[in-house]
Amino acid sequence: MSEAGGRGCGSPVPQRARWSLVAATAAFCLVSATSVWTAGAEPMSREEKQKLGNQVLEMFDHAYGNYMEHAYPADELMPLTCRGRVRGQEPSRGDVDDALGKFSLTLIDSLDTLVVLNKTKEFEDAVRKVLRDVNLDNDVVVSVFETNIRVLGGLLGGHSLAIMLKEKGEYMQWYNDELLQVAKQLGYKLLPAFNTTSGLPYPRINLKFGIRKPEARTGTETDTCTACAGTLILEFAALSRFTGATIFEEYARKALDFLWEKRQRSSNLVGVTINIHTGDWVRKDSGVGAGIDSYYEYLLKAYVLLGDDSFLERFNTHYDAIMRYISQPPLLLDVHIHKPMLNARTWMDALLAFFPGLQVLKGDIRPAIETHEMLYQVIKKHNFLPEAFTTDFRVHWAQHPLRPEFAESTYFLYKATGDPYYLEVGKTLIENLNKYARVPCGFAAMKDVRTGSHEDRMDSFFLAEMFKYLYLLFADKEDIIFDIEDYIFTTEAHLLPLWLSTTNQSISKKNTTSEYTELDDSNFDWTCPNTQILFPNDPLYAQSIREPLKNVVDKSCPRGIIRVEESFRSGAKPPLRARDFMATNPEHLEILKKMGVSLIHLKDGRVQLVQHAIQAASSIDAEDGLRFMQEMIELSSQQQKEQQLPPRAVQIVSHPFFGRVVLTAGPAQFGLDLSKHKETRGFVASSKPYNGCSELTNPEAVMGKIALIQRGQCMFAEKARNIQNAGAIGGIVIDDNEGSSSDTAPLFQMAGDGKDTDDIKIPMLFLFSKEGSIILDAIREYEEVEVLLSDKAKDRDPEMENEEQPSSENDSQNQSGEQISSSSQEVDLVDQESSEENSLNSHPELLSLADVDNAASISPSEQTSNPTENHETTNLNGECTDLDNQLQEQSETEEDSNPNVSWGKKVQPIDSILADWNEDIEAFEMMEKDEL
Repeated sequence: MSEAGGRGCGSPVPQRARWSLVAATAAFCLVSATSVWTAGAEPMSREEKQKLGNQVLEMFDHAYGNYMEHAYPADELMPLTCRGRVRGQEPSRGDVDDALGKFSLTLIDSLDTLVVLNKTKEFEDAVRKVLRDVNLDNDVVVSVFETNIRVLGGLLGGHSLAIMLKEKGEYMQWYNDELLQVAKQLGYKLLPAFNTTSGLPYPRINLKFGIRKPEARTGTETDTCTACAGTLILEFAALSRFTGATIFEEYARKALDFLWEKRQRSSNLVGVTINIHTGDWVRKDSGVGAGIDSYYEYLLKAYVLLGDDSFLERFNTHYDAIMRYISQPPLLLDVHIHKPMLNARTWMDALLAFFPGLQVLKGDIRPAIETHEMLYQVIKKHNFLPEAFTTDFRVHWAQHPLRPEFAESTYFLYKATGDPYYLEVGKTLIENLNKYARVPCGFAAMKDVRTGSHEDRMDSFFLAEMFKYLYLLFADKEDIIFDIEDYIFTTEAHLLPLWLSTTNQSISKKNTTSEYTELDDSNFDWTCPNTQILFPNDPLYAQSIREPLKNVVDKSCPRGIIRVEESFRSGAKPPLRARDFMATNPEHLEILKKMGVSLIHLKDGRVQLVQHAIQAASSIDAEDGLRFMQEMIELSSQQQKEQQLPPRAVQIVSHPFFGRVVLTAGPAQFGLDLSKHKETRGFVASSKPYNGCSELTNPEAVMGKIALIQRGQCMFAEKARNIQNAGAIGGIVIDDNEGSSSDTAPLFQMAGDGKDTDDIKIPMLFLFSKEGSIILDAIREYEEVEVLLSDKAKDRDPEMENEEQPSSENDSQNQSGEQISSSSQEVDLVDQESSEENSLNSHPELLSLADVDNAASISPSEQTSNPTENHETTNLNGECTDLDNQLQEQSETEEDSNPNVSWGKKVQPIDSILADWNEDIEAFEMMEKDEL
């Protein structure tokens, strides 16, 4: 067998390190099986595959070309405004900006994508630009994790393919490891982050000043996420193997070793966040999504790349725990590490979409097919995978920053099964990207998948991963200029050569795994799985797994977080759910007592719920009690969101926009309800007077059009009546607060005037100043501007778009200048936990401690509300309740200039049940200091 590894599968062999090289490809020895599935779906012709592959190439050119034209040398492209995103020059987005280091991030992240897509000349030019322009000595604080996977990984991936091209003799003949030297320089800049007693790195570092120095502005953090500390070994080990400097691999191994030692020994799970100094778990919930995901990925891939058995043994130990506790097919739900039979939340985040691909690499195909199909059904419902969605497949966080994880798993499943179904899935992804995310200057992230509104961002991972996986999905072997099977993908899809496993092996490999756990030998039956295990004789195997899940999203009734095997224990009645609880119901009070939950009457008339786990009738009742307390807190937050009026969309449909520009708009509590009636389409015209507070002096200008009016000086309803009397078919109110934007302010909904507003028949929407200026600028540029007012963005008009003429560079910039919408809620998934989640999930041990209470406050006067208002999940008859039809509007009389009429301000009946939960959260935080 060569150093690059043979590709045949066989029986178990003692030297797994050598055989592990085979596993680095997309399918873990499954490449030869690409024709196994023939009956599950109609095979796609080579011509159609080539057409789709060429479409991916064109899409990449559109994204990469616009970055180079409008953004380079900035880190990322802002595709709506056609300019580069430079750290410090744009409003801060919080932790999301920690990926930006003024080192031309998108260019570096795209290097090996250029080679995969056979753009070798562009690759050579890009390498020269990196060597000429990139400066790593910037006074900027960056994420160690993001800088490692994107920049260090990008440089190493570029170096790997540069030396490959040089060996082929046509390109890169001048190359002399220059990218590797830049990578080594960056590696040394990251090393000070590891200066902790645990060996876990600080989450951030200053590229110029390192850690702790006053001018560094970092080094005071105490916590990091598990993935942040555990996703270093591939890049750092590759850097050591390439250069011979062992220090990088040593530091990364030490961090992995520490995480392994700190796993929860009874469940073999790890938490989301850990203290880098003490090793204490800060957040004790565990899953396969944000905060943990790539830690598991790198354990398996470290075994593949480095040939160290301990990494495989650790992965298999964790994987067994994942499948035992977290996997609830087709769902993957977070649990508490100390009480893994308790779910920690009722929603899933989009980052877990990578996991089916990892299961393919592991060789566990069935659950990979199940979870992937569930995710695909969510995508078919929303066009994209929301950043988070509930167990009943409703949107929890509506953003979608063009994440590639689902495309990654689609590619791996196709390589493993050869099922043409996955080509059709890839085709759907391409169509949705072009239909909903494509804008004149690239591809824009989705601010809200429900409305189709855009966000002014195009992350570097979109070019590093999405186009790579989509192209490889449709490419035949001869379409790629090198053998992709000789490389392993990092978590950022950068390519590292398998021959590194036999290069510069100076790190001692001590198997520490067996010291801590007794391993199940069945985990190691096959290092390279036997295809008979993966592919039963039935050629419809994959289809038979998918079929029951085809309608899982549309027909699913919410079931909360009760496990199937627990839901009807021995024919007993299901446990009391928070949505059904009424403080005046004696039967409910008796159930609470059985669950160890008691009511305490406070002096101010409120009632406080407190759970004492040791007072429960049984351990099962105690678990039900903890779940009930969780639901009370989560139900409050969830229903608060549901009873808000959803955002609306203003879509510019005239030339040269053709529906590409979608602005997020605030709704009105009066006038035509766009969610119940057909959208309104028309040309826009400014009213005179512009504030719309008196009879219009230019009725002929707004007759039959959508009137633009400025906020202020009178009630919104008065403005609506004035433009309606002038013949307008709709109205857009533009904020008079210059510079206001949905980037930085919550969405605004317009209240009535306290009187009967049934006389207002036209739709009214609100735009902040920045969004409104896009329409005003478009009027100045093109005079005639037509917009669509709707509850969500509509498909573009292909007939009009076919008439589009090529525009100049200036026109292109103007076309994108009118686009706006950046989510004020957009932050890194690891930190976007609600305070309820943070406090509650950090106490999985509550059931086992006699001195720990769970508390939530309840007002008895509010417990008499109609329980039908609170139906959120399935009723006992199994019927689904449509929550959207139960949303209630709440009128507020408020001056139109009052900024307090905004999202999240309405008081909900169930929300006030927990009016005092903040006090109880503080109690939870105090409990956090106690160790199990």
